Amino acid sequence: MADRAGSFTKAVQKHAGRAKERLLQNLGKADKTSDELLEIYIHNFKKQQNGTHKLNKELKNYLSCVRAMQAASKSLLDTLSEIYEQEWIGHDQIAVKAQSLELLTEDFCTKLNDQVSTPLNSYMNQFPEIQKIAKRNRKVVDYDSSRHSLEAIIHSSKKRDEMKIAKARENLDEAKRLYEVLNKELHDELPALYDSRIAFLVSNLQSLFSAESVFHGECTKVHTQLSDMMERLGTEYHKGSYKSRKSRKIHTAKNEIDARQYEEIEFKRNSLEKQKNASLNVPVSSEKKEHSRGDVPVAPKANSFSDEVISPPYRETDKEYEPVGPENNIDDEPLRSIDPKKLEELYDIPVGATTTGLPPGVFYRVRATYKYTAEDEDELDFESGEIIQVVEYDDPDEQEEGWLMGIKESTNQKGLFPANFTRPI
Repeated sequence: MADRAGSFTKAVQKHAGRAKERLLQNLGKADKTSDELLEIYIHNFKKQQNGTHKLNKELKNYLSCVRAMQAASKSLLDTLSEIYEQEWIGHDQIAVKAQSLELLTEDFCTKLNDQVSTPLNSYMNQFPEIQKIAKRNRKVVDYDSSRHSLEAIIHSSKKRDEMKIAKARENLDEAKRLYEVLNKELHDELPALYDSRIAFLVSNLQSLFSAESVFHGECTKVHTQLSDMMERLGTEYHKGSYKSRKSRKIHTAKNEIDARQYEEIEFKRNSLEKQKNASLNVPVSSEKKEHSRGDVPVAPKANSFSDEVISPPYRETDKEYEPVGPENNIDDEPLRSIDPKKLEELYDIPVGATTTGLPPGVFYRVRATYKYTAEDEDELDFESGEIIQVVEYDDPDEQEEGWLMGIKESTNQKGLFPANFTRPI
């Protein structure tokens, strides 16, 4: 117990003596041992230590951001895979590419941790071990204090006390020895540690940038493949491979009409067409021509099944085509005989359409009975009342039932439009 109390008292006295010595040195009343070269080494050490700690902090932040990018990339591609429709080109590749990017990022993070972060932590562990700087600073204060104590004893009294002087010299020699040992070690260790920073940074950052180069190179390949896939999808779309009409049974313009009304309209139209063809002795095919554009848009519902939805049958007179009313049914009076070749040429020309006095290449003209908004880039927009010139398809093989190719007279714009939104003039 007494030993412990004595050690504590001795430690307190030592701290008090150091505090007194520093105060006297700061006040300029006591000189201070200095080593300018070592001060430079200590300054470089602190700068090196602070820089390494900052590098370690930013590397941790970088790794965190890579992990966040990995999560964001996975979420993005998961969403793409969800909305990418099954019939589109490359549908199965979305999940494959997402998995590839996931593995690449995971491998990149592993390399950063093993080849960059772990060596950096080992390098940083050298700094706390160098506690000699603080210890040396304490010992140099003890050395200065011992010097000043010896000088004070020598000059304090007229009668020399050799025992006190001898004890003070002994304390001075011990303080000087401890100070010089630590000072010499720091002169050797600090410059070597400072010079090692270059070799370490070369190795550490080379590992970082090499891992980055491989990662971004492999990711570029995957993203290039995804970009090429999107380009092929766009090419297929422009070819018409994914037209939305193919998946719709009945398309409406602005006001929808239910399927039953649509079927009734088509039934009446087909009945009148068959009646007209029977009068002309023209055989009617039992099968419809297969077409690729899809269902024809249905015109808005009229007040009744009038000629705004279904054009009535016409008969040829000396002056013009006249509608056949109930008082003069088409069966009551036979039409004039028509040459079969002529009829074949005019088979697609609707009854009532004027075919004379038109510009070259124009079969006939129609007037829009309803507004139509284009659903595809190859279609025409028009308002009710606009005039459209009906012309031949650029590619006859693309001709589709219920659709006409026309030129809008107001703008000279060319495109497809649904025939049942117009009537011939």
